[in-house]
Amino acid sequence: MKISNRTTNILAAFLLILMFLSVIFSVKDSSVTADEVPHIVAGYSYLTHRNYRLNPGHPPLIKDLAAIPLLFLDLNFSKEYLKDIVLASSWHLGVDFLYNSNNNADQILFWSRLPMILLLVFLGWFLFRWTKELADNKTALLVLTLFSFSSTFLAHGGLVTTDVGTTLGFVLAIYFYLRFLKNPTRKNTIFSGITLGTALLLKFFNAFLIPFLGIIFLIFIFLKLKSKKELLKDYFKKTILIGLISISCIWIVYQFHLLNYPLEKQLEDIKFTLSFYPHAGFLNNICLWLFENPFLRPFAHYLLGFIIIYSGVITSGNWPTYLLGTISSQSFWYYFPVVYLIKVPLALHVLILIAFFVVLCALRKVSFKKWLKSHFTELSMLLFVIIYWGIALRSKSQIGIRHILPTFPFIYILVSIRIKSWLEKIKIVSLQKKAIFLILFLLTWYSISSLSSFPYYLSYFNELVGGSRQGYKYVVDSNVDWGQDLKRLSNWVEKQGIEKIYIDYFPGNLLSGRTILKYYFDEKAILWYGSCWWRWWGIPEPDDFPRGNYLAVSATFLQTDQGEPRSDYYGYWGCYNWLNNYQPIAQIGNSIFVYYIY
Repeated sequence: MKISNRTTNILAAFLLILMFLSVIFSVKDSSVTADEVPHIVAGYSYLTHRNYRLNPGHPPLIKDLAAIPLLFLDLNFSKEYLKDIVLASSWHLGVDFLYNSNNNADQILFWSRLPMILLLVFLGWFLFRWTKELADNKTALLVLTLFSFSSTFLAHGGLVTTDVGTTLGFVLAIYFYLRFLKNPTRKNTIFSGITLGTALLLKFFNAFLIPFLGIIFLIFIFLKLKSKKELLKDYFKKTILIGLISISCIWIVYQFHLLNYPLEKQLEDIKFTLSFYPHAGFLNNICLWLFENPFLRPFAHYLLGFIIIYSGVITSGNWPTYLLGTISSQSFWYYFPVVYLIKVPLALHVLILIAFFVVLCALRKVSFKKWLKSHFTELSMLLFVIIYWGIALRSKSQIGIRHILPTFPFIYILVSIRIKSWLEKIKIVSLQKKAIFLILFLLTWYSISSLSSFPYYLSYFNELVGGSRQGYKYVVDSNVDWGQDLKRLSNWVEKQGIEKIYIDYFPGNLLSGRTILKYYFDEKAILWYGSCWWRWWGIPEPDDFPRGNYLAVSATFLQTDQGEPRSDYYGYWGCYNWLNNYQPIAQIGNSIFVYYIY
């Protein structure tokens, strides 16, 4: 049975509106998360002062979008902030902007998050539109259902972070490049260049697109353009043009953000920042060389941000990583497979298995090369997922499922197309009805499982580990605990009539925690440095906790302090083992545990 375009569009609109409302209401009572602090203040400084001193370790587009609604608010932000600070202090300046400048922090959070939610909805619409081109209305609705009820997208789509924007950048750039390969018109060439440039302005890791697009270009030549020399020349020329357009996008955007950034101050900041990354070697020299030419100045600042990320995340060590009861100073190669297994609804795993067996059966009946030629778009998506996951498995930055989020849309599309193919090949009516019922059952389970965690989407875990309230036992950090439940803790303290509570929450203690606590708790909260994390910063272990008081501890601190150290772990541990003698009296939003210490 076919679904008309009108019905399809109505159902799609319903799903996107439902997603929009679900995210809006889920973040309504969420306090600021770690990455939002520097992004919000940096974006506001860019648009109001055209000065790119703050947070150069991320490209500006996401921060700009988040700051646009703030331009219509009467906010306190002094230009003096940009004169004497160092680049690394944008977190502390962000806390000051939100909580210590007579601004309404909750109002700022709401309006800066709204463009992020609209970006999420746009991504959903675009995936729906792309799938309609590739398949049909039913498949497009299946993809949109998987997207709209994705707990991970629902969690991160309402935060001022780069994760959803990064995903959108990958999707747009790959879509328009595939469209260019199929039909290399001037229009497609220009759009491919613009979307590639946009992707590079959303996150530095999106530079991965350059070698990836090169790989699929070579495969395309091998499969479809072999021996067609004139056509090959045209593709090469237009591919170079795509690169030039993308570079021009970077220049234009960065030049705008540097208009009020004095040359001498930029050079001083660049030299100061590069001094922390001597192992970046030739990249540092290229950055300084680019700065010497005023026209190339925007590229110097872009490269500076890339060096910060490349050196700070890829080549350097990481925070203590907690996984399955173990802490390590090094990465776990199986971190992301485990996180994906327990953070994604089980129904999706079943759908992936069905799709996998459908592909195996299809390959048995046709030659592999012939299948590749007729399924080039699917091949490109599959390659992206495989290569991206390969990089993730070797990554030293293991702080959450969000780092593999860009692969999700392609998984949704690949799975949906194969499911549709499977249903069409079933010729016996009774069996087809059973297969359709199975898919509808899995989609219902998928949706209910995800929505059941409302409004705590960030801490969603599937039934394999006992659901969201048990997930902290397996992984922490941004999988569970990103500071989002501090406001909910404040509401709980107020409701319980508690006059004093000690709080050790992640990552607020890193972000001028006393200022944030005072904003939400007034004088009721006392900052407590009880976790071993603070020894990393030279903060000594406090005396015994004063008896007869309440203590709130974030899941990240609790688990990393109580986990068993792996042989390669060289940090502190065991600082919260004494809490094993107590049972928490409350679990706030799945990420903060409250104890009464008697």
